[in-house]
Amino acid sequence: MGAVCCRPEPVDFDGDVNLFHFVLLQIVGKGAFGKVRVVQHKHTNELYALKYINKAKCVRMKAVLNIIQERRLLEEIDHPFVVNLRYAFQDDKNCFFVLDLMLGGDLRYHLERLGSLSEDTVRLYIAEIGSAVAFLHEKKIIHRDLKPDNILLDDGGHAHITDFNIAVHYSERRLLKGVAGSMAYMAPEMLQKKGYTNAIDWWSLGVCAYELVFGIRPFQAGPNSDLTHSITRDPIKFPEDSESKCSPEGKLALKELLTRNPDHRLGCRPHDDSLKEFRRHPWFTCIDWERLDRKALTPPFVPDSKKSNFDPSLQLEEVLLDDDPLKARKRKANQDINNLSAEMRQMEEQFTTYDFRNMRRRSYCPPEQVISQLTATTSTGFSPSRPVTPAPNDHEGALGGDNVVIRGPSSDANEITEIQGQTVDDYERGSRLPIRLHQVLVDKEELIP
Repeated sequence: MGAVCCRPEPVDFDGDVNLFHFVLLQIVGKGAFGKVRVVQHKHTNELYALKYINKAKCVRMKAVLNIIQERRLLEEIDHPFVVNLRYAFQDDKNCFFVLDLMLGGDLRYHLERLGSLSEDTVRLYIAEIGSAVAFLHEKKIIHRDLKPDNILLDDGGHAHITDFNIAVHYSERRLLKGVAGSMAYMAPEMLQKKGYTNAIDWWSLGVCAYELVFGIRPFQAGPNSDLTHSITRDPIKFPEDSESKCSPEGKLALKELLTRNPDHRLGCRPHDDSLKEFRRHPWFTCIDWERLDRKALTPPFVPDSKKSNFDPSLQLEEVLLDDDPLKARKRKANQDINNLSAEMRQMEEQFTTYDFRNMRRRSYCPPEQVISQLTATTSTGFSPSRPVTPAPNDHEGALGGDNVVIRGPSSDANEITEIQGQTVDDYERGSRLPIRLHQVLVDKEELIP
């Protein structure tokens, strides 16, 4: 008898999204809980970034609530200058985020390579990211970790916010107290633990703008003072060659973003005028905002698509050293989640499936609205078509209070993350390198034409 040909089972694209729906391509990032790789949807041929998180490691690092919070917040967001969530699902081993693919790398990579960027380039980035920040604040979301590492470029050179691991909902009636973020970019009111609002994101944006233009941060730890003292006390100064790098209007914008009184900070006007105030600033006079919103403006800097800018060792590491490389797996049948640990059961129940093609985005925690965990019905009477991820009662985030802290050394771009006292590497360290379509490697399957 002849040999029997084993054909792969057909993929059910009408069912819930899972890893069988994707071709696994190049690994582009590595972190504490898993990796980031390029994937291609087998049905639509679209390319995405797949961020996958090992559940067991997540439990050991006591970061389960962070992952659930990030998943919940990302479903609420859809904006041209944000790395948006497209799919979310899990198998028995991993939780998966399928996100917009950014081929241009992050601003930390370009800053380290170039030293600084032109004022025109930075102005466009700040205009784009400022628009995204205002959108998040309309959704009552504070990012809390804006920095060049978390701003990614697409292949056209447009900027996008990523990494919502410590983002939180906030209420205008209650100040947040948790110290979270990367220390060099923290606003003074956060460091002073006086309580803070969404104004901290505008401060962080100002630090980013200053660093991108001048190649250094505006506040440094001195020989007789620490970084906290510098951020909360030192006057803002510009380098000696600042006149050749930044216009008077640009310096004015930096000063207004880095105003210590949050009530007087650029972008922080009350009564929902923050975006209008931001866009009216003299530094942005040359910006055509209608074209910017459509991504119709041509960025002054476009990442070089001809250079090889990814680390091949990440791919080799999985091939040579990983005993259990990522692959699509069927879920265990008839699994009783009551036999799982409390943390594993929480992920099973609350890291729900998301598919942007047939599920509309909605807010889990809108102002003055509570989602019932028992009936999955909101206080306005809206009954969702699928199970709802329970929303936390604490507006300060999944872990609340001071439990989530991310601090980075003032002199080092590699930030240190602390989750309930345990130190881990930045999740997406290594994902800063730009990748190109011709560099994407296929793992066991051919790229769909």
